[in-house]
Amino acid sequence: MKKAQSVDPRERVLLVGVSLKKRPRGQPRSGTAASARVAGRDSLDELEELAESAGATIAGTLMQARDFLDPATLVGPGKLDEIRQEAESKGVPLVIVDHNLTPVQLRNMEKGTGCRVIDRTQLILDIFATHARTREGQLQVELAQLNYLLPRLTGRGEELSRLGGGIGTRGPGEQKLETDRRRIRDRVKKIGQAIEMVRRQRGTRRRARQAVPLGIVAMVGYTNAGKSTLFNALTKAGVLTSSKMFATLDPTIRAVTLPSRRRVLLSDTVGFLRDLPPDLIAAFRATLEEVQEASLILQVTDISSPHHAEQDAEVLKILRELEVEDRPRVHVLNKIDGLSAEELQALRDSSGHNRNNVFTSALTGEGVEDLLLKIDEALPVDRLVRLRLRLPFSDGRWLALVQSSGRVLHTEVAGGHCLVRAVVPESTARQLQQFVLE
Repeated sequence: MKKAQSVDPRERVLLVGVSLKKRPRGQPRSGTAASARVAGRDSLDELEELAESAGATIAGTLMQARDFLDPATLVGPGKLDEIRQEAESKGVPLVIVDHNLTPVQLRNMEKGTGCRVIDRTQLILDIFATHARTREGQLQVELAQLNYLLPRLTGRGEELSRLGGGIGTRGPGEQKLETDRRRIRDRVKKIGQAIEMVRRQRGTRRRARQAVPLGIVAMVGYTNAGKSTLFNALTKAGVLTSSKMFATLDPTIRAVTLPSRRRVLLSDTVGFLRDLPPDLIAAFRATLEEVQEASLILQVTDISSPHHAEQDAEVLKILRELEVEDRPRVHVLNKIDGLSAEELQALRDSSGHNRNNVFTSALTGEGVEDLLLKIDEALPVDRLVRLRLRLPFSDGRWLALVQSSGRVLHTEVAGGHCLVRAVVPESTARQLQQFVLE
């Protein structure tokens, strides 16, 4: 896949949002347009973050509330003309629509506005293409791009050569795959085979890891929830952190030693997003298998965001799609440094009954030790057990085993033996079975 190109100078764009008027039961219709605009504005704010992450300069935004979406142009001819006039007045060459456009809508919008038009999916794919660093990530992004491109070939002709670079246009471009369906399908097949090979390699490494009783803990959450910063705080891994959406794309796995001295593998996964393109979820199935294989899931929430409840709902939706919603889960309420003391106390009071909640600030380190203790408590793999042991002084390796893999609570000497009370993992307890006192 062609390496993503940076945008310099930053491209000026016009953002267009469309929301549907939905009348809640028992409410008068007069309030629905306003509520639709509020919901649309929240979505448009997120689109602004995405566009800025792609390197765009926001020249302006337009919002429309409709009873239904126009099948030909999405926004209708009147709004289409308004978009054209706004783009001309501000000298904007690119319009980004906060909706997934059909090939017909995309073609008609470009014709009606006289500008390049991309939709939400293509913008997300563009950001992913920018941030994919490993060969695996690049293959997955290219597969999603080609699957997105294939149904949009009809009637586009040489216009698709623009996929060579720019916002919403990064991709296979110079290979000119877009001009030949057969070559695209052949490429899709080859990429699928390469990703399947990656999946098999991951499976081999996973089986090797499973030979040792190490639990896998996967971090999931909405994009920009602070997962990578928290991952660094827990592992000292030095993973890239940024306020931009999807700043980290490729998964990272590091070993972490818990307070009980058990070791676990902590996995940082790609951030989730509202209406994440289905092709992208399918393409990143190999990456998301780390979530499916996890013994424990850390759901990280930016608790300082006013939309954290909606973001959590989107995360749970994707966990259901991955069929892991019933997996043991710890809810990490991150970025408490963004709350006032009164807000934090009210939050603690309201969620105090939920033992799976942990309050953290990955930025300041507050709550990180509490999170490690919670992982230790909730991890279902190689659980901790309390033992009373009678270990011989003549063979010091057994006491060393207890001290290295568990936590010694009390020791005393009795007749050439060491009497020990300790907390150790089940795997260590099995090795010490001959020395256990009933």
